Amino acid sequence: MSKTKMKFIGRHLMLKGEYIEKVLNGEKKATIRKGVYKPKYDEVIIHAGGRPIAKAKITRVYYKKLSELGEYEARIEGFNNVEELINELKKVYGRISKEDYFTIIEFEVIQRLDELASEDPYYGLTPADIARIALRYLDKELTELDRKILLDLTRTNSIRKTAINVFKDLNKRGIVRKAIRKALRFLIERNLISTQEKQSLESGE
Repeated sequence: MSKTKMKFIGRHLMLKGEYIEKVLNGEKKATIRKGVYKPKYDEVIIHAGGRPIAKAKITRVYYKKLSELGEYEARIEGFNNVEELINELKKVYGRISKEDYFTIIEFEVIQRLDELASEDPYYGLTPADIARIALRYLDKELTELDRKILLDLTRTNSIRKTAINVFKDLNKRGIVRKAIRKALRFLIERNLISTQEKQSLESGE
């Protein structure tokens, strides 16, 4: 493995849309990637089916050759047995050999993005989380100033610090809050995230 080039995973973990329910119900607790990967952060936003679905904490990262993958890896990936897992890896990566290295990234969902807390001003999300999601999905909806504010929030996660960084004025916190609320509004309107209240209304409860 020493000769294998290390790749890095940032704040966003991308999965296939067919895995949405398995991730949200806890059946899928890992993702296996061909090659050697190292997450840069302990917490990531999981995306599937063209939208963010959950915030997760990475709990373990380890490496195995294809020939070393077993029933444990199959189960945490949401498969019934290792044969199903290998078949899926072949579908995704095409030709693979027993000596190919794979990275197993185990995670725990800590916040679903389809049932956020309606009573919280920012629906239980941090400014940085809102900014990261908005910058990934909202293109036409954001102004250049919005993007500048949100980009700074991804680094500071602080309304106060971003007001100082962007405007050199702590009293401009209101403009930062306005950009956050605007991003949230568009994310909800586009059904990229959803609140508990909205889910209840749509289900007729």
